[in-house]
Amino acid sequence: MCGIVGGISQREVAAIFLEGLRRLEYRGYDSAGMAVLAAPGELRRVRALGKVQRLAEDMTRDPLPGRLGIAHTRWATHGEPSERNAHPHVCRDRCAVVHNGIIENHQALREEQAAAGHAFTSGTDTEVIVHALYDRLEAGQGLLEAVRDTIRLLEGAYALGVLDTRDPDRLVAARYGSPLVIGVGFGENFIASDVFALLAVTQRFIFLEDGDLAEITRDSVRIWNAAGEPVERPIKTSGLHANTVDRGRYRHYMLKEIFEQPRAIGDTLQGKISRTRALPQAFGNQAERIFAGLKAVTIVACGTSFHAALVARYWIESLTGLPCSVEVASEYRYRKQVVPADALFVTISQSGETADTLAALRMAKQLGYATTLAICNVPESSLVRESDLVFLTQAGPEIGVASTKAFTTQLAVLLLLTTAIGRCHGLDRELETQCVALLRALPGKIEAVLALDGTIKTLSERFAEKHHTLFLGRGDQYPIALEGALKLKEISYIHAEAYPAGELKHGPLALIDEDMPVVAVAPNDKLLEKLKSNLEEVRARGGELFVFADDRVTMTAGRGMTVIKLPQAEALIAPLLFTIPLQLLAYHVAVLKGTDVDQPRNLAKSVTVE
Repeated sequence: MCGIVGGISQREVAAIFLEGLRRLEYRGYDSAGMAVLAAPGELRRVRALGKVQRLAEDMTRDPLPGRLGIAHTRWATHGEPSERNAHPHVCRDRCAVVHNGIIENHQALREEQAAAGHAFTSGTDTEVIVHALYDRLEAGQGLLEAVRDTIRLLEGAYALGVLDTRDPDRLVAARYGSPLVIGVGFGENFIASDVFALLAVTQRFIFLEDGDLAEITRDSVRIWNAAGEPVERPIKTSGLHANTVDRGRYRHYMLKEIFEQPRAIGDTLQGKISRTRALPQAFGNQAERIFAGLKAVTIVACGTSFHAALVARYWIESLTGLPCSVEVASEYRYRKQVVPADALFVTISQSGETADTLAALRMAKQLGYATTLAICNVPESSLVRESDLVFLTQAGPEIGVASTKAFTTQLAVLLLLTTAIGRCHGLDRELETQCVALLRALPGKIEAVLALDGTIKTLSERFAEKHHTLFLGRGDQYPIALEGALKLKEISYIHAEAYPAGELKHGPLALIDEDMPVVAVAPNDKLLEKLKSNLEEVRARGGELFVFADDRVTMTAGRGMTVIKLPQAEALIAPLLFTIPLQLLAYHVAVLKGTDVDQPRNLAKSVTVE
């Protein structure tokens, strides 16, 4: 989850690294640091607790001149956020390392190294890497050979950038289980955790595979695979540009990304549906044949993507007749599995590098699932490369840690997937046409819901001083309630829970009082009357209700109940539309509370560790 940037150039690199770190802060912002080879044999390092801006301020007082270096922004796993635990880690001014991942056997290595005379200056798992590297360099190995031998000691996941003060003309990188790319320039080459960090200097990238080891100079890149064989990895040109990740006129990335959802969904669906039909080949050349033979679907995801999967289960079972199971990836991996015959295994991830989801995919292949499908936002991610079928959402970079447009584009794809599978399993042609028409209408309908922003901003004032909030939904709106609760707790730090409204009487009613706002989503569907009865249970106990309701729903505001009407939404796409006001509510409450909306405490965007 940490962010790495490094490189070797004919020009000074510190400013390039700082810009790269700023673009990687979504991966972690507990501390940041940089080490640069200022002269042969002279390594200079600056580290700071907190965000990259603090590091930048320190560097105005203590500049780092040099043309070879590495830098890092940290999300703490081993060792508390502190300057001493910030990367890069250095051993006896000889070598330096930045690391993303977790070294599972670090304690055993630490004990061995301490017994051999190494003094530890941090509480991190990473420091064992730099000590092991130092021992091999001092024994006479070259940097490449020393790194190769060092990574053989490591158990766990890592992306590494390494330099040796006595070897000023090369940088070595290695990857296993954590993402790492090489940015290819002219007279300069760089490494980073993802392409966004380097868009200001290049749009040409090499994506390292698991087990790869790379030697990088100003004019060359050499790569060896896990077997130690030299390999050529293709150079790919990114279609993104440096200004793609600017906030523009918006105060926060999250707000910008909320308002980008109509465009993102339109781009995602473009070319994937005809005027009246879903196109199975949008998921791959063999998708139609594979979908026709399916007998079950399993979906695995984490966090917000898991909530998208829960919505999809309602769609798939109701429209295709196929059984659909949904699993949290971190749990799926650690229990005995029963694999359905002829089942499709679907993974969902914004980054495509989510550690638990990626491990679940690899496990599914070993278990014998018929076919794997990845729904992802990053073309060259591990999840995409390792899946049989792929659908790439077109959300674009999502910088705010709390996911918004990634979630709704995933939902749009999952509805398209449901329709495509249904088409291969006898879905009524008229119903397929209706589904396609609803998908086409989504961008315009979301635009209409976004027009409620001012109303919701005013409403948010009634939440800012609260400490707890309860979210309610029924049917496929229950996962939307879960997502609404997650958004509020992520960025406002208000404790929030979500329940199926029918479960109120089984415990949650005990929480209801005048200080516990209750937020409900009320589409015009077959469960509406049931929901109304559940909401009366809240009113009868003095609770304060805030109901987001379809414009056709007869529900009158009054004492203890505020009703916010949404534009009419057909049942199938209601989960997408009712998501929007909950995103806006969370955003405006967080702004009022003065929290860090884009970079909430203790969190990071791309969860590349277990």
